[in-house]
Amino acid sequence: MSDIRIDRVIIHILDSSVGIPVLSDVEVEHGSDFNDFLRAHIERIAGGDDTKLFHFHEGAEVEAWLSSLADGTADFVEVSRAMAEKLYMIMNGNPAIPPADGVFVLYEQDHEMWLAILKLNYRSGYTHMTQAGEWGNVNDLIPHRTILPGENQKLSEAALIRLSDMEIVLIEKKYEVNGQKENYFSERFLDGGASLSSKAKLAIMEKAVEKVQQDYYGEAELALEAMKAKSILQEELSEKGEIDLPFVADRIFEEAPEMREQFIEKVDKYNLTTEPIAPQSERTMKKFDKQFITTESGIEIRIPMEQYRQPGAVEFITNPDGTITVVLNNVGRLVSK
Repeated sequence: MSDIRIDRVIIHILDSSVGIPVLSDVEVEHGSDFNDFLRAHIERIAGGDDTKLFHFHEGAEVEAWLSSLADGTADFVEVSRAMAEKLYMIMNGNPAIPPADGVFVLYEQDHEMWLAILKLNYRSGYTHMTQAGEWGNVNDLIPHRTILPGENQKLSEAALIRLSDMEIVLIEKKYEVNGQKENYFSERFLDGGASLSSKAKLAIMEKAVEKVQQDYYGEAELALEAMKAKSILQEELSEKGEIDLPFVADRIFEEAPEMREQFIEKVDKYNLTTEPIAPQSERTMKKFDKQFITTESGIEIRIPMEQYRQPGAVEFITNPDGTITVVLNNVGRLVSK
Protein backbone atom coordinates (compact mmCIF):
# COMPACT_ATOMS: atom_id res chain seq x y z
CA MET A 1 0.00 0.00 0.00
CA SER A 2 1.42 3.40 -0.98
CA ASP A 3 1.82 6.16 1.61
CA ILE A 4 -1.38 8.00 2.44
CA ARG A 5 -1.14 11.65 3.43
CA ILE A 6 -4.22 12.84 5.31
CA ASP A 7 -5.07 16.39 4.26
CA ARG A 8 -8.49 17.40 5.61
CA VAL A 9 -11.02 15.67 7.90
CA ILE A 10 -14.54 16.51 9.03
CA ILE A 11 -17.01 14.52 11.12
CA HIS A 12 -20.82 14.68 10.98
CA ILE A 13 -23.07 12.94 13.51
CA LEU A 14 -25.76 10.89 11.76
CA ASP A 15 -27.79 9.58 14.68
CA SER A 16 -31.32 8.87 13.47
CA SER A 17 -32.64 8.80 17.03
CA VAL A 18 -31.90 12.54 17.32
CA GLY A 19 -34.21 13.50 14.44
CA ILE A 20 -31.77 15.81 12.66
CA PRO A 21 -28.14 15.41 11.57
CA VAL A 22 -25.56 17.21 13.70
CA LEU A 23 -23.39 18.70 10.96
CA SER A 24 -20.01 20.19 11.70
CA ASP A 25 -19.02 23.62 10.38
CA VAL A 26 -15.33 23.16 11.07
CA GLU A 27 -12.74 20.55 10.10
CA VAL A 28 -11.11 18.31 12.70
CA GLU A 29 -7.56 18.91 13.84
CA HIS A 30 -6.00 15.53 13.13
CA GLY A 31 -2.86 14.34 14.87
CA SER A 32 -0.71 11.30 14.21
CA ASP A 33 -2.84 8.83 16.23
CA PHE A 34 -6.07 9.86 14.52
CA ASN A 35 -4.31 9.80 11.13
CA ASP A 36 -3.16 6.23 11.82
CA PHE A 37 -6.76 5.31 12.66
CA LEU A 38 -8.00 6.75 9.36
CA ARG A 39 -5.20 5.18 7.32
CA ALA A 40 -5.92 1.76 8.82
CA HIS A 41 -9.55 1.93 7.67
CA ILE A 42 -8.67 3.30 4.23
CA GLU A 43 -6.04 0.60 3.66
CA ARG A 44 -8.37 -2.16 4.83
CA ILE A 45 -11.06 -1.01 2.39
CA ALA A 46 -8.65 -0.62 -0.54
CA GLY A 47 -7.01 -4.00 0.04
CA GLY A 48 -10.08 -6.04 0.91
CA ASP A 49 -12.03 -8.52 -1.18
CA ASP A 50 -15.41 -7.10 -0.11
CA THR A 51 -14.87 -4.01 -2.27
CA LYS A 52 -16.92 -3.29 -5.37
CA LEU A 53 -16.23 -1.05 -8.34
CA PHE A 54 -18.89 1.63 -8.70
CA HIS A 55 -20.23 3.85 -11.47
CA PHE A 56 -22.66 6.79 -11.17
CA HIS A 57 -25.98 6.91 -12.92
CA GLU A 58 -26.42 9.83 -15.28
CA GLY A 59 -27.27 13.02 -13.41
CA ALA A 60 -26.28 11.67 -9.97
CA GLU A 61 -26.33 14.44 -7.39
CA VAL A 62 -23.28 13.19 -5.47
CA GLU A 63 -21.21 13.06 -8.68
CA ALA A 64 -21.99 16.73 -9.31
CA TRP A 65 -20.89 17.66 -5.80
CA LEU A 66 -17.68 15.66 -6.14
CA SER A 67 -16.91 17.25 -9.51
CA SER A 68 -17.30 20.68 -7.93
CA LEU A 69 -14.92 19.63 -5.16
CA ALA A 70 -12.42 18.30 -7.70
CA ASP A 71 -12.37 21.48 -9.83
CA GLY A 72 -12.25 23.80 -6.82
CA THR A 73 -15.65 25.44 -7.32
CA ALA A 74 -17.00 23.96 -4.06
CA ASP A 75 -15.46 23.77 -0.61
CA PHE A 76 -14.65 20.49 1.17
CA VAL A 77 -16.78 21.36 4.22
CA GLU A 78 -19.72 22.41 2.03
CA VAL A 79 -19.62 19.21 -0.03
CA SER A 80 -19.26 16.97 3.03
CA ARG A 81 -22.27 18.62 4.68
CA ALA A 82 -24.41 18.12 1.56
CA MET A 83 -23.47 14.45 1.31
CA ALA A 84 -23.95 13.86 5.05
CA GLU A 85 -27.40 15.46 4.95
CA LYS A 86 -28.45 13.31 1.98
CA LEU A 87 -27.20 10.16 3.71
CA TYR A 88 -29.00 11.11 6.91
CA MET A 89 -32.33 11.64 5.14
CA ILE A 90 -32.14 8.06 3.81
CA MET A 91 -31.19 6.71 7.23
CA ASN A 92 -33.85 8.70 9.08
CA GLY A 93 -36.66 7.19 7.02
CA ASN A 94 -35.38 3.64 7.41
CA PRO A 95 -34.67 2.65 11.02
CA ALA A 96 -32.99 -0.66 10.05
CA ILE A 97 -29.99 1.35 8.81
CA PRO A 98 -27.71 1.79 11.84
CA PRO A 99 -26.88 5.29 13.15
CA ALA A 100 -23.29 6.38 12.71
CA ASP A 101 -20.70 9.11 12.55
CA GLY A 102 -19.89 10.10 8.98
CA VAL A 103 -16.18 10.82 8.57
CA PHE A 104 -15.10 12.54 5.34
CA VAL A 105 -11.38 12.44 4.62
CA LEU A 106 -9.53 14.25 1.84
CA TYR A 107 -6.19 12.50 1.33
CA GLU A 108 -3.35 12.15 -1.17
CA GLN A 109 -2.03 8.85 -2.50
CA ASP A 110 0.29 8.31 -5.48
CA HIS A 111 0.10 12.06 -6.22
CA GLU A 112 -3.69 11.78 -6.61
CA MET A 113 -6.34 13.32 -4.38
CA TRP A 114 -8.96 10.97 -2.95
CA LEU A 115 -12.05 11.41 -0.81
CA ALA A 116 -12.91 8.72 1.73
CA ILE A 117 -16.47 8.46 3.05
CA LEU A 118 -16.31 6.34 6.20
CA LYS A 119 -19.59 5.46 7.91
CA LEU A 120 -18.65 4.47 11.47
CA ASN A 121 -21.72 2.59 12.69
CA TYR A 122 -22.41 2.77 16.40
CA ARG A 123 -22.22 -0.30 18.58
CA SER A 124 -23.31 -0.73 22.17
CA GLY A 125 -20.86 -1.33 24.98
CA TYR A 126 -19.89 -0.26 28.46
CA THR A 127 -17.66 2.51 29.73
CA HIS A 128 -16.70 3.56 33.25
CA MET A 129 -18.03 6.56 35.15
CA THR A 130 -16.85 8.03 38.45
CA GLN A 131 -19.27 9.76 40.79
CA ALA A 132 -18.76 11.37 44.16
CA GLY A 133 -20.71 9.45 46.80
CA GLU A 134 -21.32 9.95 50.50
CA TRP A 135 -18.27 7.83 51.39
CA GLY A 136 -16.03 8.93 48.51
CA ASN A 137 -15.63 8.21 44.81
CA VAL A 138 -17.78 5.47 43.28
CA ASN A 139 -16.56 3.81 40.06
CA ASP A 140 -19.29 2.23 37.96
CA LEU A 141 -19.86 0.82 34.48
CA ILE A 142 -22.59 2.38 32.36
CA PRO A 143 -24.01 1.31 28.98
CA HIS A 144 -22.93 3.39 25.99
CA ARG A 145 -24.78 3.08 22.66
CA THR A 146 -22.51 5.21 20.45
CA ILE A 147 -19.17 3.41 20.64
CA LEU A 148 -17.32 3.62 17.32
CA PRO A 149 -15.50 0.74 15.58
CA GLY A 150 -11.78 0.46 16.28
CA GLU A 151 -9.09 0.60 13.62
CA ASN A 152 -8.96 -3.22 13.44
CA GLN A 153 -12.70 -3.59 12.89
CA LYS A 154 -14.24 -3.79 9.43
CA LEU A 155 -16.69 -1.08 8.38
CA SER A 156 -20.00 -2.02 6.76
CA GLU A 157 -20.32 1.02 4.46
CA ALA A 158 -17.56 3.18 3.02
CA ALA A 159 -16.33 4.58 -0.30
CA LEU A 160 -12.95 5.69 -1.65
CA ILE A 161 -13.22 8.16 -4.54
CA ARG A 162 -10.36 9.27 -6.80
CA LEU A 163 -11.30 12.83 -7.68
CA SER A 164 -9.38 13.02 -10.97
CA ASP A 165 -11.60 10.49 -12.75
CA MET A 166 -14.31 9.58 -10.21
CA GLU A 167 -13.08 6.00 -9.89
CA ILE A 168 -14.83 4.60 -6.84
CA VAL A 169 -14.38 1.46 -4.75
CA LEU A 170 -16.83 0.80 -1.98
CA ILE A 171 -18.00 -1.67 0.61
CA GLU A 172 -21.61 -1.95 1.66
CA LYS A 173 -24.17 -4.09 3.39
CA LYS A 174 -27.82 -4.61 2.60
CA TYR A 175 -30.38 -3.14 5.00
CA GLU A 176 -34.16 -3.04 4.92
CA VAL A 177 -35.44 -0.01 3.02
CA ASN A 178 -39.18 0.42 2.45
CA GLY A 179 -39.76 -3.18 3.49
CA GLN A 180 -37.09 -4.77 1.27
CA LYS A 181 -33.37 -5.34 1.77
CA GLU A 182 -31.21 -3.39 -0.64
CA ASN A 183 -27.78 -1.83 -1.12
CA TYR A 184 -28.98 1.65 -0.15
CA PHE A 185 -25.43 3.07 0.10
CA SER A 186 -24.68 2.64 -3.62
CA GLU A 187 -28.20 2.72 -5.03
CA ARG A 188 -29.83 5.54 -3.05
CA PHE A 189 -27.03 7.57 -1.50
CA LEU A 190 -24.37 7.55 -4.26
CA ASP A 191 -27.00 6.84 -6.95
CA GLY A 192 -25.29 4.28 -9.16
CA GLY A 193 -24.45 0.65 -9.70
CA ALA A 194 -21.71 -1.52 -8.22
CA SER A 195 -20.06 -4.69 -9.46
CA LEU A 196 -19.73 -7.88 -7.46
CA SER A 197 -16.84 -8.03 -5.00
CA SER A 198 -14.05 -10.61 -5.42
CA LYS A 199 -15.39 -12.39 -2.34
CA ALA A 200 -18.87 -12.62 -3.86
CA LYS A 201 -17.48 -13.82 -7.19
CA LEU A 202 -15.51 -16.59 -5.49
CA ALA A 203 -18.60 -17.66 -3.56
CA ILE A 204 -20.69 -17.82 -6.76
CA MET A 205 -17.94 -19.80 -8.51
CA GLU A 206 -17.63 -22.33 -5.66
CA LYS A 207 -21.41 -22.73 -5.47
CA ALA A 208 -21.59 -23.34 -9.24
CA VAL A 209 -18.88 -26.02 -9.08
CA GLU A 210 -20.67 -27.67 -6.15
CA LYS A 211 -24.07 -27.63 -7.85
CA VAL A 212 -22.79 -29.10 -11.12
CA GLN A 213 -20.90 -31.86 -9.29
CA GLN A 214 -23.97 -32.68 -7.18
CA ASP A 215 -25.98 -33.17 -10.36
CA TYR A 216 -23.52 -35.71 -11.79
CA TYR A 217 -21.80 -37.59 -8.95
CA GLY A 218 -22.89 -39.97 -6.22
CA GLU A 219 -22.13 -39.24 -2.57
CA ALA A 220 -18.77 -41.02 -2.32
CA GLU A 221 -17.50 -39.75 -5.69
CA LEU A 222 -18.76 -36.26 -4.97
CA ALA A 223 -16.49 -35.76 -1.96
CA LEU A 224 -13.39 -36.77 -3.92
CA GLU A 225 -14.27 -34.59 -6.90
CA ALA A 226 -14.99 -31.61 -4.63
CA MET A 227 -11.51 -31.95 -3.10
CA LYS A 228 -9.95 -32.19 -6.54
CA ALA A 229 -11.71 -29.00 -7.63
CA LYS A 230 -10.58 -27.11 -4.52
CA SER A 231 -7.00 -28.26 -5.13
CA ILE A 232 -7.10 -26.87 -8.67
CA LEU A 233 -8.50 -23.54 -7.47
CA GLN A 234 -5.82 -23.23 -4.78
CA GLU A 235 -3.09 -24.06 -7.27
CA GLU A 236 -4.30 -21.36 -9.67
CA LEU A 237 -4.45 -18.75 -6.90
CA SER A 238 -1.05 -19.75 -5.53
CA GLU A 239 0.73 -19.67 -8.89
CA LYS A 240 -1.11 -16.88 -10.72
CA GLY A 241 -2.89 -14.88 -8.03
CA GLU A 242 -6.15 -15.09 -9.99
CA ILE A 243 -8.72 -17.50 -11.36
CA ASP A 244 -9.58 -17.49 -15.06
CA LEU A 245 -12.92 -19.31 -15.01
CA PRO A 246 -12.93 -20.73 -18.57
CA PHE A 247 -9.40 -22.10 -18.05
CA VAL A 248 -10.22 -23.47 -14.60
CA ALA A 249 -13.39 -25.07 -15.97
CA ASP A 250 -11.25 -26.91 -18.53
CA ARG A 251 -9.15 -28.34 -15.69
CA ILE A 252 -11.94 -29.24 -13.27
CA PHE A 253 -14.22 -30.75 -15.91
CA GLU A 254 -11.57 -31.92 -18.37
CA GLU A 255 -13.27 -35.28 -18.96
CA ALA A 256 -16.85 -34.04 -18.85
CA PRO A 257 -17.59 -31.32 -21.44
CA GLU A 258 -21.30 -31.33 -20.59
CA MET A 259 -20.46 -30.47 -16.96
CA ARG A 260 -18.12 -27.70 -18.11
CA GLU A 261 -20.88 -26.25 -20.29
CA GLN A 262 -23.35 -26.31 -17.40
CA PHE A 263 -20.82 -24.60 -15.11
CA ILE A 264 -20.04 -21.83 -17.63
CA GLU A 265 -23.76 -21.28 -18.13
CA LYS A 266 -24.22 -20.72 -14.38
CA VAL A 267 -21.33 -18.26 -13.92
CA ASP A 268 -22.15 -16.43 -17.16
CA LYS A 269 -25.35 -15.19 -15.52
CA TYR A 270 -23.09 -13.03 -13.34
CA ASN A 271 -20.65 -12.05 -16.14
CA LEU A 272 -17.80 -13.86 -14.39
CA THR A 273 -16.10 -15.19 -17.51
CA THR A 274 -15.12 -11.83 -18.99
CA GLU A 275 -12.14 -11.24 -16.68
CA PRO A 276 -10.21 -13.24 -14.06
CA ILE A 277 -11.17 -13.15 -10.39
CA ALA A 278 -8.18 -11.65 -8.55
CA PRO A 279 -8.60 -11.54 -4.75
CA GLN A 280 -6.22 -9.26 -2.84
CA SER A 281 -6.69 -10.26 0.78
CA GLU A 282 -4.33 -12.85 2.27
CA ARG A 283 -7.22 -14.06 4.40
CA THR A 284 -9.24 -14.88 1.29
CA MET A 285 -6.34 -16.78 -0.26
CA LYS A 286 -5.74 -18.81 2.91
CA LYS A 287 -9.26 -20.17 2.70
CA PHE A 288 -8.05 -22.44 -0.11
CA ASP A 289 -4.86 -23.61 1.64
CA LYS A 290 -6.40 -26.61 3.38
CA GLN A 291 -8.83 -29.41 2.65
CA PHE A 292 -11.42 -30.02 5.37
CA ILE A 293 -13.07 -33.43 5.58
CA THR A 294 -15.83 -34.42 8.01
CA THR A 295 -17.11 -37.98 8.29
CA GLU A 296 -20.71 -38.89 9.06
CA SER A 297 -19.60 -39.87 12.58
CA GLY A 298 -18.15 -36.41 13.20
CA ILE A 299 -14.44 -37.10 12.69
CA GLU A 300 -12.72 -34.04 11.19
CA ILE A 301 -9.56 -34.16 9.10
CA ARG A 302 -7.68 -31.04 7.96
CA ILE A 303 -5.15 -31.63 5.19
CA PRO A 304 -2.70 -28.94 3.96
CA MET A 305 -2.85 -28.63 0.18
CA GLU A 306 0.84 -29.39 -0.29
CA GLN A 307 0.27 -32.72 1.49
CA TYR A 308 -2.93 -33.40 -0.44
CA ARG A 309 -1.10 -33.00 -3.75
CA GLN A 310 1.99 -34.96 -2.70
CA PRO A 311 1.80 -38.41 -4.32
CA GLY A 312 1.13 -41.13 -1.77
CA ALA A 313 0.80 -38.80 1.24
CA VAL A 314 -2.98 -39.18 1.43
CA GLU A 315 -5.00 -41.96 -0.19
CA PHE A 316 -8.76 -42.20 -0.61
CA ILE A 317 -9.84 -45.78 -1.32
CA THR A 318 -13.42 -46.50 -2.36
CA ASN A 319 -14.51 -49.85 -0.95
CA PRO A 320 -16.89 -52.30 -2.67
CA ASP A 321 -19.65 -51.41 -0.21
CA GLY A 322 -19.40 -47.72 -1.14
CA THR A 323 -17.56 -46.58 1.98
CA ILE A 324 -14.27 -44.69 1.75
CA THR A 325 -11.00 -45.51 3.52
CA VAL A 326 -8.69 -42.58 4.18
CA VAL A 327 -5.00 -43.52 4.54
CA LEU A 328 -2.35 -41.10 5.82
CA ASN A 329 1.06 -42.44 4.85
CA ASN A 330 4.53 -41.76 6.29
CA VAL A 331 3.32 -39.99 9.43
CA GLY A 332 6.38 -39.28 11.60
CA ARG A 333 4.54 -38.53 14.83
CA LEU A 334 1.10 -37.66 16.15
CA VAL A 335 0.39 -34.66 18.37
CA SER A 336 -2.79 -34.39 20.43
CA LYS A 337 -4.25 -30.85 20.71
